[in-house]
Amino acid sequence: MTIAFARRTDAESFTAAGCTFRIIDDGGATAGRIGLVQCDLVPGWPGPPQHVHREHDETFYVLTGEVRFTSGGESHVAAPHTLVTVPIADAHTFGNADPDAPASLLCTVAPARYVGYFRELQALEPGTDGRLNPADVLALMGRYATDPYRQ
Repeated sequence: MTIAFARRTDAESFTAAGCTFRIIDDGGATAGRIGLVQCDLVPGWPGPPQHVHREHDETFYVLTGEVRFTSGGESHVAAPHTLVTVPIADAHTFGNADPDAPASLLCTVAPARYVGYFRELQALEPGTDGRLNPADVLALMGRYATDPYRQ
């Protein structure tokens, strides 16, 4: 067994819809079993459309700020040091609950293939309001076994 240590000061990062995404591990350290992305959310960022993953689990760990998680018709605001687990097939979305302050969280995806979704976000063109078109985001998600939530 080989334990891998990596200092990620030079991690790949990019901006999409004003938010900064930093790929800490794209699955390279675990042969694709898990990926880790840091998401720095601008104040009031509403998040992606609510969706359902068919092939991967996600966990979120709130580092700073307040992050709103919605599943179906229920919403909860998670403070720093809160862990949120989203198993395959559970509807969800997340966004910055505070209109005046940024928020930051870590997101794991297992398996790591969904890290590609985060990478591809940077190619989407924001509208005049600075937000990404929900239809474009959902089309991108569809390439990663993710469907829009339907009530």
